[in-house]
Amino acid sequence: MKLNSKFTEKKATRDGLGDGLLELGRNPKVVVLCADLEESTKTKAFKQKHPKRFFEAGVAEMNLVGMAAGLALDGYIPFATTFAVFGTGLAYGTVRQSVAINKANVKLACTHAGVTVGEDGETHQMLEDVSLMTGLGITTVVPCDYLEAKRATIAAASWPGSLYLRFGREKTPIITDASTPFKIGEAEIFRDGSDIAIIANGIEVFQALEAAKILKTKGVSARVINCHTLPLDEKTVLKAARACGAIVTAEEHSIHGGLGSTVSRLLAEKAPTPTEFVGTRSFGESGTASQLMERHGLTAPYIARVAALAESRK
Repeated sequence: MKLNSKFTEKKATRDGLGDGLLELGRNPKVVVLCADLEESTKTKAFKQKHPKRFFEAGVAEMNLVGMAAGLALDGYIPFATTFAVFGTGLAYGTVRQSVAINKANVKLACTHAGVTVGEDGETHQMLEDVSLMTGLGITTVVPCDYLEAKRATIAAASWPGSLYLRFGREKTPIITDASTPFKIGEAEIFRDGSDIAIIANGIEVFQALEAAKILKTKGVSARVINCHTLPLDEKTVLKAARACGAIVTAEEHSIHGGLGSTVSRLLAEKAPTPTEFVGTRSFGESGTASQLMERHGLTAPYIARVAALAESRK
């Protein structure tokens, strides 16, 4: 797998949303909606270049989603942007009624997900959004870095149906490059291994790669899979379970209802495998992104410890 081997450049995945939308501006059917957060969601550049295709809903997220559904049903490709806690939490009922039930071609693109929102605290650290959206049958994509976020945004416009794109606030390492494969619905093996498979999404993919380096020093060969899309790429997950015999999932999201729950359900049905889970187990709190990653056990050393536990259960 071709990756960016240096991991020195950092950029937020929300920047990938903004840059992806700029490229999509060439498509006259693409419109962007915002809830008074154009600078934070990185949609201001689209607004400046395509003002007639930018709609400001104000601090009214249910209206934002309802407007997006109407535009979708009229043949447009709307990207409804806001913070994750508002777009998937506060506006959940409208997402369910107007988007999911109608199978409206809405792209719900939300930033500021996870504990790395930092000092804004638990009220703004959305940790249940993946569970909420996948529970409605909405395909969900959690990009691992800026470049994948940009590619996911561009790909979303061609995706047939509703889609949830999850982005973060914090600058994180760019681990992919232009040659790294990306396709919605297809997981990618970022590092091969035979003793244990670490299945991760979002910023936890970088942490999983670092954990694999730690495990290598202990004689454990770890496979790292970037599982950015739910529903799962079942073939890749099952192949890893059978080849490695132990699994760890890692996500900047609650362990309830997200990537870990989805993987464990698949394995319980088709390939029972010792599995451990890295993710949040409570609401967040105010602190720096790095402090909260440590506190909630989302760092590479913690993943390595959990992986060793899973591997010992084989």
